[in-house]
Amino acid sequence: MARVNYYEILGIHRNASAAEIKQAFRQLALRFHPDRNPEDPEAEARFKEIAEAYEVLSDPARRAEYDRGGRPSPGAFRTRETDLRAQVDELFREIFGDVFGGRGPRGPRPQRGADLRYRIQLDLAEAVEGGVRDLEIPARSLCRSCGGTGARPGTPRVACPECRGHGTVRFQQGFFHVERECPVCGGDGRVPESPCAACEGRGQQEVVRRLQVRIPPGVQTGDRLRLAGEGEAGQHGGPPGDLYVVVEVREHPVFRREGRDLVCEVPVSYAQAALGADLEVPTLGGERVRVRIPPGTQPGAEFTVPGHGVPARGGGRGNLRVRIRLEVPKAVHGRVRELVEQLARLEAQDPDSPQARFWRRVSEGESG
Repeated sequence: MARVNYYEILGIHRNASAAEIKQAFRQLALRFHPDRNPEDPEAEARFKEIAEAYEVLSDPARRAEYDRGGRPSPGAFRTRETDLRAQVDELFREIFGDVFGGRGPRGPRPQRGADLRYRIQLDLAEAVEGGVRDLEIPARSLCRSCGGTGARPGTPRVACPECRGHGTVRFQQGFFHVERECPVCGGDGRVPESPCAACEGRGQQEVVRRLQVRIPPGVQTGDRLRLAGEGEAGQHGGPPGDLYVVVEVREHPVFRREGRDLVCEVPVSYAQAALGADLEVPTLGGERVRVRIPPGTQPGAEFTVPGHGVPARGGGRGNLRVRIRLEVPKAVHGRVRELVEQLARLEAQDPDSPQARFWRRVSEGESG
């Protein structure tokens, strides 16, 4: 007749200690418990084997008897089914406690309130300099009428009729007894005798809270500002959640941020780029600064104005970078056209004009 190896069932060696036996049973029980495999008869059968193996190997006397007999026939140490159920339930209460339920009322567990996310849009100047923003946050909060009990003021909370005050409901699933949180009272064990009219017995209300958030200098898109305890209210005495304010910075028509610097593209004419010029440049704070560009300035050249960028966390500020953009008019008229035509004739005769230099490079390339 086939023999059963309890050590193989639990995946342990024959010299395993009592602690190793219990640990192996705990891991396998979590995996094959019918409550986690409600429609898997093989899992129930596997768990039954695991429970029987633990029943034998956890008892020193029965383990010694089993070891002397080698591999006994299936069921050699099995008790009556009702006794085994009771022993398995006792094992689960000993090892898992409230994971799969224990006898008697246990009361609700404090639950932390949910975190909230709130998105705000900032102008670039507000993101760079910081400030204070007023917020209106919709959230659930403890009912002011009943203080979160869910009962009409002046009325008691009574034992839940579904679980009779235990906070859990117990039912049989195949071979095992399973306990779960009561769906009526949520594990509290008590319900309002007369529900609060303001919150309909829920203990919480939808409210709009007005808050202020301080925006530190230098925030940028994607930054999160945490307001501790300003999320939704907790349940059963649990702490409230947090509020996370997510920053989105709108694009600016003139300035662009690059790290701690601000970049401003300034258009210049051909004459300004060729001859040099004193440019008046705006800053994000509304001031105007003067920037000198030298003769022969090329498109894309940059000139730095220190201290007019984004504040740094360690102190100081970034820079304003003035980037030159050569702007060519789409049309010229009158005296300006006459002068441009005269310039074109002169350039055509100039041996060092851009076109002349270009064709010299072409000739050098063909000859080389």
